[in-house]
Amino acid sequence: MQTVRDISGSIEAVCVGAARELDSGRRTIQSAIVKTAVSGRVTLGPLGLPSDEHVYEDHGGPDMALLAYPKEHYDYWRGHGLDLPEVGAMGENLTTTGLVETEVCIGDVFEVGTCVIQVTETRSPCFKLAARFGRKDMAVLMQQSGYTGFLFRVLVCGELEQGDAINLIRRDEHHTMTVAEAGRILNIDRQDIAGAQRLYAVSALGYSARRTLAARLDKGVADLGGLHVERLFHPADQTPEH
Repeated sequence: MQTVRDISGSIEAVCVGAARELDSGRRTIQSAIVKTAVSGRVTLGPLGLPSDEHVYEDHGGPDMALLAYPKEHYDYWRGHGLDLPEVGAMGENLTTTGLVETEVCIGDVFEVGTCVIQVTETRSPCFKLAARFGRKDMAVLMQQSGYTGFLFRVLVCGELEQGDAINLIRRDEHHTMTVAEAGRILNIDRQDIAGAQRLYAVSALGYSARRTLAARLDKGVADLGGLHVERLFHPADQTPEH
């Protein structure tokens, strides 16, 4: 694990998106996953960036004000045949460099521009990624790869822009849980009850992940296996064969 002073990155792009219709095979769905870069200083409020919309009960809100995605993963997805734009490809608000899931921890507090933001949870990808790229297994691939990105709450509102440094200023050394480990527990190894308990104990954990873990811990996980499939496919779709 790197020391706090060694963990830093930068903003490659600040991106926002409006709700629009996406073709999802037999239907169209509403989504704001298609993001485009904005220029200049941008105000960041407690619910995120101006003009950035959300169309899903688990998108947006104080614990999901910003989605960051590492530019380092773009070549991996291009290797899977995806035609990606230069930034904003995975529906992220911040395309970043220098920060990846195996090094960033849930609860990490970063200073960026004049803002202070805190990592709340890993991204749990849903079927809207499949619609975005016309590939049914896209959300499954993202969960399995661990290249999910991560979500922030806003502790101090302010301004940020492309090129700003993102510097880690605080970490809870009593509950160090990387975003990658949190993603494994939440999305893949759902029978890891000890891991679920450790993740649930992280006070900075976001509401959505905490709700999922509370339900899991309440009923036990012995009957649960494999990927967190509820979010991966549109309810009207059949689960594809693997």
